[in-house]
Amino acid sequence: MNIIKLDATASTNTYLRQMLTTCDLENFTTIVTENQFAGKGQRGENWISEAGSNLTFSVLLKNKPHTIQSIFDLNIMVALCVARTLKKILNLPFFIKWPNDILSYNKKICGILIENVIKASGEVVSIVGIGVNVNQQMFTQMSKASSLAVLTGEIWDKDVLLQEFLKELTLGYEALCQGETPALWKGFKELLYRKNVVSVFELPEGQRFNGIIRDVTANGKLVVETEEQKRLEFALKEVRLLY
Repeated sequence: MNIIKLDATASTNTYLRQMLTTCDLENFTTIVTENQFAGKGQRGENWISEAGSNLTFSVLLKNKPHTIQSIFDLNIMVALCVARTLKKILNLPFFIKWPNDILSYNKKICGILIENVIKASGEVVSIVGIGVNVNQQMFTQMSKASSLAVLTGEIWDKDVLLQEFLKELTLGYEALCQGETPALWKGFKELLYRKNVVSVFELPEGQRFNGIIRDVTANGKLVVETEEQKRLEFALKEVRLLY
């Protein structure tokens, strides 16, 4: 496994994408940096990370996905593997907030951004960007964020954590390749944040409503049951869960 460590870069996803244009990279090539100063998050938002305190890295996954459907399979595999790694190390409750944020005690611990690249040869490769709040203590700009250090009162070795994440991602990737997708989806849904609990949702135009998360479809849409017992499906950016 090829791990490239950088002192600083704007975005590990962008750095890895640029490398792809000039290099034939091996599967699971990983870019990790101490200072990601222009990281990208879901919904076009920035991922803000305190330099030297957190774990920010991107992993190249080749040969998956093959189809549109398998894009969502990859997404749930990565989110599940990250959550499982954290649960195993910390023995604390972790949940997956749709589509792939990782929370503990209603606080965001980790964000995931997966970008798919179609190469000139027609090959589809995925860049899996993961940002974990590890040793950061203050979150003045992010009231809903926390870190492993805040949760446990301990300072964590980021290199050890990286190896644990990569180990779990390797197992998840192998499970996808061996057709164990149903088991991955089952694990993902078991950890789905606020499933079967009345929650408040907000539409893009600002309208709010009460509903209950019931499921996630095979193509990645969130299934919400309304007070009128209607089941609605939402794609990313079509609804926001307020918490």
